[in-house]
Amino acid sequence: MIAPSRALTAEWRRCPACEAFVYYKRLKRNLGVCPECNHHFRLRLRERLDQLLDADSLEELGAELEPVDVLSFADSKPYAERVAQAQRKTGSTSGAIYGTGTVDGQPLVLAGIDFDFIGGSMGGAAGEAITLAAELALDTRTPLLVISASGGARMQEGCVSLMQMAKTSQAIGRLAEAGVLYISLLTDPTYGGVSASFASLGDVLIAEPAAHIGFAGPSVIEQTIRQKLPEGFQTAGFLFEHGMLDLVEPRENLRRTIRGLLELHASARDVREGPAAAADRLPKTDGQPPTSDPEAVARRRPWEVVQLARHLERPHTLEYLGVVFDGFQELHGDRLFGDDAAIVCGLAKLGELPVVVIGHQKGRTTSEMMERNFGMPQPDGYRKGMRLMRYAARFGMPIVTLVDTPGAYPGVGAEERGQSVAIAESIMLMSRLRVPIVTLVTGEGGSGGALALAASDRLLMLENSYYSVISPEGCATILFKDAAAAPRAAAALRLTAPDLLRLRVMDAIVPEPEGGAHTDPVAAAANVKTALVESLRELVVLDPDELVQRRYERFRMFGAPGRQPVLPPVDAIEESA
Repeated sequence: MIAPSRALTAEWRRCPACEAFVYYKRLKRNLGVCPECNHHFRLRLRERLDQLLDADSLEELGAELEPVDVLSFADSKPYAERVAQAQRKTGSTSGAIYGTGTVDGQPLVLAGIDFDFIGGSMGGAAGEAITLAAELALDTRTPLLVISASGGARMQEGCVSLMQMAKTSQAIGRLAEAGVLYISLLTDPTYGGVSASFASLGDVLIAEPAAHIGFAGPSVIEQTIRQKLPEGFQTAGFLFEHGMLDLVEPRENLRRTIRGLLELHASARDVREGPAAAADRLPKTDGQPPTSDPEAVARRRPWEVVQLARHLERPHTLEYLGVVFDGFQELHGDRLFGDDAAIVCGLAKLGELPVVVIGHQKGRTTSEMMERNFGMPQPDGYRKGMRLMRYAARFGMPIVTLVDTPGAYPGVGAEERGQSVAIAESIMLMSRLRVPIVTLVTGEGGSGGALALAASDRLLMLENSYYSVISPEGCATILFKDAAAAPRAAAALRLTAPDLLRLRVMDAIVPEPEGGAHTDPVAAAANVKTALVESLRELVVLDPDELVQRRYERFRMFGAPGRQPVLPPVDAIEESA
């Protein structure tokens, strides 16, 4: 059920979700969230700005904006009369606000639509406010925050209203091209021409819990195509599950989340001042450095390495994110179909250097392993990764990928949604990105499912990880006609870090604690951090054109006559189990 849209002024309010009566002052202290059931009441736009912005920081612009009756429209009453009524009700001339403000001192340009002004519908004045805000953000290179609450395009302004979708979208497009952050906050409700234009184009899309968001409203769908809609349809949770949102944040977390994004992007802007600025932001480390000597690590049988790479206690991406990086903010969804939990993506800092991190995640418990599909990504996982790669390129952030997968998921649904296309596009995209990319294989490097996150400038491998065209079991079944020959296949595939170093497939081996990374995850993470910092320190000083050309040459040499190293036959000891 949707809450009334009036401001929180009554002494008592009844929650439309749990029907509890809540004292107004208590509800206001709780940011307009029911203390009994956490239902988020609708807020007036100014109430929301008071919650998000620093006190007295709002500098409002565009007071002259006002709806124009371009059609001389009348329904039950003339449009001009309807506008005047809304102006008296809200105290706003246009139902939209734009201006500047700060969040914990971080500057931003902001705009928003008040749902109480003719249902928050977007006409020429509201579209102008959004566009002016985007243009101001572009001119000053200041992040933009837009808050949406709307029933859609304003019918009383006809096609002029429809054109606001194009006008606002192209203004946001210019921001994206210029690498200026745009955060879109979708509140209850966000529909129609607003949902299908600027509101869905944010670099980061955030929605409040249970906010209703969609193009055609539920009643329109049911009346038009006579289709019964599923429970929770067009709610924030529904959209999040289907990959359309980065975050669903309770109201109490919104200010902190927005502040974190602004702070990280402020650092990214500073880094763009030059290569030296980026290198200086990398931290000092105390881990054991990586080695480019294949003889410098303990010699293990390949099958033993495979078993260690698959060890159930081996650290995964999220564990490394918690130790190696600071301030990780996970972002979700491919904006097409889903949010594949087998790939984790987000923003973080390595020291003071903002980076995008993308990694496979297998899970630890049985339920988590099932949820994350044992680290085997679907196409939507790779497309989520590609979305974050483009994000990194847009804002000049280096990319770190952490590889640990048996391979891409081979299921029917994955094939229906284009598994091959997703992998191919990810590899091609990585080859052309104009930012540094460092890959670390932390466990299993399973075929194309691994390569889709590993077409990078530097490939590092943990000492007891492996990287292979196929699993040893698969190779044994196909070529040796015996699944029990997996140890022999592991040796023949030359899938260990030392052999891949000799083949020049990878660049350096990251040492592990004796017995494997799982025996001392903190020490392993320290070594990982040292290796990543060393690689990035070399890469961030390179010109983007040189970076892309070197990456091309790196992969160009594989299999080229006279350039590809050849390994001697496998030792008998390596073949034995």
